[in-house]
Amino acid sequence: MQSTGTSLKQRAIRYLVRQAHHPQGIVGWAVGWMFAHRPSNRQRNVWAVSLLDVQPTDRVLEVGFGPGVAIAEFAARATRGHVFGIDHSQAMVRRAARRSAAAVRAGRVHLTCASVEQLPSFGDPLDVILAVNSVGFWPDPVERLRELRRLLRPAGRIAIVSQPRCPGATRDTTAQAAQELQDLLTQAGFTHLRVETLELEPPVACVIADNPTGLPS
Repeated sequence: MQSTGTSLKQRAIRYLVRQAHHPQGIVGWAVGWMFAHRPSNRQRNVWAVSLLDVQPTDRVLEVGFGPGVAIAEFAARATRGHVFGIDHSQAMVRRAARRSAAAVRAGRVHLTCASVEQLPSFGDPLDVILAVNSVGFWPDPVERLRELRRLLRPAGRIAIVSQPRCPGATRDTTAQAAQELQDLLTQAGFTHLRVETLELEPPVACVIADNPTGLPS
């Protein structure tokens, strides 16, 4: 019986991890609600946006926007620009669209159900790109970052955020994650990297980098 109970627990954990990565159905709705209302998630996203010095006319993209906390923050800053978001969960697209309903109706926020492997067109070059706790799920992250770099204008900025969620994560875990993100961004051709840290449990790392030329390496 003990092994059966352990097996059921492991299957439940794997199911919840899949839902966190790709929320669907009623459980996905509940996961989105949790992400939207957990104080640390909101604090992490608002903080990340605050680091990017978004201007009123900026064109912004968030990859993997979840319940849309950062999307709403971007929309409040890019009041004459455009905020784009892609997420591979239709449940999250619906939730984020409700959060920023007025900006969606005004044509300033554009949300698409899509994956980072199959990016839609965003028209003119972007000024800012953000991804929060999603790079670890990307296939071939260096190539994905190169593709995102091609979308940025010269001197455009990208911010990659990581708050490790593995059991027992510590400050050292966050520091290791930050170093791994710096290595990926450097390989993708970004420059002028800097790391900012938010003191949560565990700490959050945000690696910000510039696109030096707007051209692929």
